Amino acid sequence: MSWIVLVVLAVLSDSLRIFVDNYSADVYFKGKGAVSQKLFYGYVYVVAAFIIFAVTGFRITDVPAELLIPLAISGILAGIASIPYFRVLEIDDSTNLGIFVQLSPVLYLILGWFFLGETFSPLQLVAFFLILSASLMVVFTARKKSRKIRMRALLLSLLYVSISVVGNVIFVKVDNGTLDFVKEMGVVILAKGITDVMIVYLNPKWHKRFRKVAIASKFKVFRPLIANSFLNIAKEFTYRGALAAAPAVAIASVSSDSAEPIAIFFLGLILTLIWPKFGRESLDKKTVLVHLTATILIVVGIILMQV
Repeated sequence: MSWIVLVVLAVLSDSLRIFVDNYSADVYFKGKGAVSQKLFYGYVYVVAAFIIFAVTGFRITDVPAELLIPLAISGILAGIASIPYFRVLEIDDSTNLGIFVQLSPVLYLILGWFFLGETFSPLQLVAFFLILSASLMVVFTARKKSRKIRMRALLLSLLYVSISVVGNVIFVKVDNGTLDFVKEMGVVILAKGITDVMIVYLNPKWHKRFRKVAIASKFKVFRPLIANSFLNIAKEFTYRGALAAAPAVAIASVSSDSAEPIAIFFLGLILTLIWPKFGRESLDKKTVLVHLTATILIVVGIILMQV
């Protein structure tokens, strides 16, 4: 499958995932620790990994240590990265988070050059500044939340992006054809699932909060969590697949991550009109203008990246 097709699928699945995360964090986990959702996701990932192993007839013991260890580390980092991600959703909205993620191509170019031997041109650096300016423009255009909260959201987003990028670069580094891609993802998903479960159990407050939310909602919270589990796994497969198949990780990253806020922006408008509680995006003129301008800057950045 073409890496471009994988990029499109990654954008769609991740955009929807962010909205579902935003919804469940605000409706079910408001003030109750959205990170506690990781307990549910962790168990789902572990089950999904064993299904992959069963279908492919794959055994972890067949994987050499030089592959198993970095793949496991990649999954562990994916689990850790979601901690600052959920913290962002507790204090800011999905559109802003989607735009903050646009900083990841910068890291992909740097790490791709350093660890994977990939190169980039001065023109791509101009594109980076355009993408960065789009993110900062949203950060410093205070709306309902204070600038202090926006800056906190930016720092948490940077932490989330940085950990995610490092984990994905490690994955691409070891994806050399020795092991089938689906089996590699099985190892990553298993490591991520175990990490998610351990993180929640290591913090008793998160574990108790998840139980309280589940009981208080009469287990209705499981509906968005189940939907999001499928979206998240789909995103993991398609995004990592695009990174591994593209000519360079930075090209796949900028194509996917920079297109995502466009999808999030318009999905946010549609969902807010149809289901305001789910979309949760402000439709005032100032907000629309700021995000539209940011989207234009990102589009220009994408064009320059491809030159």
